[in-house]
Amino acid sequence: MAGRLEGKAAVVVGAGQTPGETIGNGRAMAMLFAREGARVVCVDRVGERAEETAAMIKEEGGEATSLAADIVKAIDCARIIEESTARLGRLDILINNVGIGGGDAPAHRLEEAAFDRILSVNLKGMWLTIKAALPVMREQGGGAIVNISSLAARAGGIQLAYEVSKAGVNRLTTSVAQSNARYGVRCNAIMMGYMDTPMAVSGIASATGRPTSEVRAERDARVPLGGKMGGGWDTAYAALFLASDEAKFISGAILPVDGGMGIRIG
Repeated sequence: MAGRLEGKAAVVVGAGQTPGETIGNGRAMAMLFAREGARVVCVDRVGERAEETAAMIKEEGGEATSLAADIVKAIDCARIIEESTARLGRLDILINNVGIGGGDAPAHRLEEAAFDRILSVNLKGMWLTIKAALPVMREQGGGAIVNISSLAARAGGIQLAYEVSKAGVNRLTTSVAQSNARYGVRCNAIMMGYMDTPMAVSGIASATGRPTSEVRAERDARVPLGGKMGGGWDTAYAALFLASDEAKFISGAILPVDGGMGIRIG
């Protein structure tokens, strides 16, 4: 079914990606949304990466522009919404895809600076973009926000800051959904399991000095469904549904996209 987002104005925050062998969640979401008829603003801290995603969309005949911004800065979050609304005329969809995890550790080893940095990017930055977008969505009478979370919100023990930040993302999602339902604004989250994305696989390989093939095989073996990780397109199709009018009666949902890992961990 083509045109599921026809005429929609979408902002994908975290639409660039780190170099790697596969496609990242943000780039896949931006490209799929454009294929389905949305006009997309691709936002990334590294402007060149956002520009690359926008160029890929335009090569396919879609409509996209790019914007460089750092979501840990409130002024940048306000600028994302202001400039995107000026370009698009409205704001129907906001995707919050930015997340980091480097330097994390269990509670007894985690450094304060790493905790602050990860919480600032993964949770505070997401709140700041939502805060900037809500007045626009409320005024126009509706909108869809999709936040990217993780199964780390529910299980784990070696990445305290990341786990806490993603648990916070889930609660941020449900709080925003509840307080904005009367205005027609929906807010949902995708709780991802193991994904074969550049940030995950290449990032771990680089940090541990191991080949990507070894990291990929190890992660694949932990996935119940088919013994293989998902990828950026799996995230993108879930986000497409939640952002579309097909999900117009869904808000406050935390959707697992995890190959069955969530039911195994409880």
